[in-house]
Amino acid sequence: MRISGKEFRAWDRKSITLLGMSGVGKTRLATRLSKRQWFHYSGDYRIGTRYLDEPILDNIKQEAMKVPFLRDLLRSDSIFIRNNITVDNLQPVSSFLGKLGNPEKGGLGLTEFKRRQALHRTAEIAAMKDVPEFIRKAHEIYGYRHFINDAGGSLCELDDPPVLEILARHSVILYIKATEKDEQDLIRRAEEDPKPLYYREAFLDEQLAIYLKDKGLNYVAEIIPDEFVRWMFPRLFYSRLPRYQKIADELGYTLTTDDLAQVKDEASFLRVVEKALDQLSA
Repeated sequence: MRISGKEFRAWDRKSITLLGMSGVGKTRLATRLSKRQWFHYSGDYRIGTRYLDEPILDNIKQEAMKVPFLRDLLRSDSIFIRNNITVDNLQPVSSFLGKLGNPEKGGLGLTEFKRRQALHRTAEIAAMKDVPEFIRKAHEIYGYRHFINDAGGSLCELDDPPVLEILARHSVILYIKATEKDEQDLIRRAEEDPKPLYYREAFLDEQLAIYLKDKGLNYVAEIIPDEFVRWMFPRLFYSRLPRYQKIADELGYTLTTDDLAQVKDEASFLRVVEKALDQLSA
């Protein structure tokens, strides 16, 4: 949605989609605003609780069945397992996505890894297509005045134009662009604590071939999962930047992490957004 700062200011029921790499502050901002009149829609939470709930539980049960004590209890229906996903704790989603590599070190084989990646992509598309309905629910059921879509960092990887068209039709898309300093901080944090990531299949195949050759490995099973994630993150990060920017240039607006640092409350957030909208329309 393209509007001027003045039009945004007059918009009685504002809807915003936050776009950007995990770690730039999208969830922190959305959580801060949700304490007031903003409904916080977490794409990752929706993925985990609605579209990947059963696959996540199946994966946990499969691991539990390897333990004789738990296997007997599960088979006799003496216990049950459920997810406890929250906006602040998305570990079940992350653990399901998994890391590629040696199974003895917690890694997944390439076929299974790609299967889970494909399930995540389908789930993320579905979660983003749910945004218009949740905008309605936010107003009509929960009584929130405004709506903020905290989209996952992999939104730019989906290559699904209808999803972006839906988001642009129903919300103002704001790309949170990391400054050079924040880019390096994101990469450093990712290296210190490597987390499962979503990759476009073509990107994964290309980078995996390079990694295996550079490391002198013959099989995916020889990969140390965390080392592969550390190696991949900067490459993934810089491959996503032009994708984010293209979406912002065509359908939305760009804020920087420095802009976000100015946000202390709802009023300062609205001022930052209005300024970004006016700069583009000037």
